[in-house]
Amino acid sequence: MDSDLLMERQKMKRKLVLWRLFAVCLFVLSIMAGSAKLITKRLGNHDAHLVKLKIEGVIGNDVSKQVTLINTALKDKSVKGMILYVNSPGGAVTGGEQLHDALVKFSKTKPVVVSMGGVAASAGYMISVPAKRIFAFNSTLTGSIGVIMESPDFSGLLEKVGISFDQLVSGPLKGQPSMVKPLSPAGQKMLQGLIGNFYDQFTNMVAEGRHMDIARVKELGDGRPYSGQQAVRLGLVDQIGNEEDAKQWMIKTYHLPTDIEVVTLKKDKSENWFGLGGKSIMNFSLKTIANQIFYRENENFGGILAIWHP
Repeated sequence: MDSDLLMERQKMKRKLVLWRLFAVCLFVLSIMAGSAKLITKRLGNHDAHLVKLKIEGVIGNDVSKQVTLINTALKDKSVKGMILYVNSPGGAVTGGEQLHDALVKFSKTKPVVVSMGGVAASAGYMISVPAKRIFAFNSTLTGSIGVIMESPDFSGLLEKVGISFDQLVSGPLKGQPSMVKPLSPAGQKMLQGLIGNFYDQFTNMVAEGRHMDIARVKELGDGRPYSGQQAVRLGLVDQIGNEEDAKQWMIKTYHLPTDIEVVTLKKDKSENWFGLGGKSIMNFSLKTIANQIFYRENENFGGILAIWHP
């Protein structure tokens, strides 16, 4: 009868609505579960794992993002250690010091193992010494323990083209060094004292991190680079090997699961051109560009460097 058919249709329609509601709820719940998993992963509250931090290229003064990554990993209870990959010729002493100190703090609680790339010299070596073990390739260039300050003098060139500069200073050492005046004997002595102080700080870091006598560190730390093979013989590096070797050493030494995950720590990308901090070169005067090239006096570099260059 028509009434029975109508009731049957209404019953089927109600069932269809219920199934649709069920499907929508299931879809929403799956999205919520996926989002929760993603948020949990971003917050670092996932299973036990290792973290990997890459330090590549020239080290600038501003390493705050890398330091934040290190400190965040230190607070994360699921992080069981760090693989530090270093492929850097060094850079600013201040940046190297900040990274070194952050890694020292990390290594007091959780182990750090270093895997060196093609070059890990000067400040690149400085940040490696807090590690429990350092791995390098036979061909890795490392060491180059020392600091450098470059002071260009254009006064001779300016004199030839008839340009002179007058400098008014509050004291005889205030204008030292200067690109337009020769470095005075007193200025040279003052700057050499700074270099010596920074060098002492560097060698003390190496002596403490590598458990070496300070006299031996200074004997090796005359500025020369060493191959990975030489560095192993001298005690500056522990073992020849790659990143996988470093990971396996960490697993074996600290009794970690063989299938433990390695999560790479990443910072926001901001490409710099010659240390200009992402700014257009058209916004800089000739004097500023000269400072970038010779003094590295900008937000990324300081006047005194711990860097190896051929």
